[in-house]
Amino acid sequence: MDVLTIGIAGGTGSGKTTITKRIVEAFGSDTAVIHHDSYYKAHDAMPFDERERLNYDHPDAFDTDLFLQHIRDLKRGAAVDCPVYDFTIHNRTEETVKIRPARVLVVEGILIFADERLCREMDIKIFVDTDADERVLRRIVRDVRDRGRTVESVREQYLATVKPMHEQFVEPSKRRADIIIPQGGKNQVALSVLLNRIKTYLNGEDD
Repeated sequence: MDVLTIGIAGGTGSGKTTITKRIVEAFGSDTAVIHHDSYYKAHDAMPFDERERLNYDHPDAFDTDLFLQHIRDLKRGAAVDCPVYDFTIHNRTEETVKIRPARVLVVEGILIFADERLCREMDIKIFVDTDADERVLRRIVRDVRDRGRTVESVREQYLATVKPMHEQFVEPSKRRADIIIPQGGKNQVALSVLLNRIKTYLNGEDD
């Protein structure tokens, strides 16, 4: 199966999801999306208070081997059963979600460019580069609204792991990007260029 694989990376709250949504809105059933966040490792035997203290911003927090296998399966035309991760309990659920292959595969996550194996699977690597203050504000709103966190817990996690892991792994991975988009989904010029590139591919107009 001929698949255009697009990697979208960037720090927490940078606007990766907005760009991903715009691609899906523009091309519908021609797109499939797979999120690295769905592949956090399961910790069924670990008490909740211990799971709460884990470093979820380090590459070792993810089952990247399974993630990589599922990307390869989708690229060869096979559907995959994606894990479902529940952020309110810091663990995987017993459910899975079927992802079906499509001509455009979007791979999204903060650390996907930190792994050379993942980078080799991507045809276009996009890094969404957004000011740190804006990113942390978005994270606070999201985690309190959607993940049952308190403002204080978000602040503590940001200082303890999110910020140092961003500096150690996420920011350096920007050097592997083909395209850097400042201000994420607000950058209409960059978004238009990206959508036109995908349209050209789907119309069979690539050189």
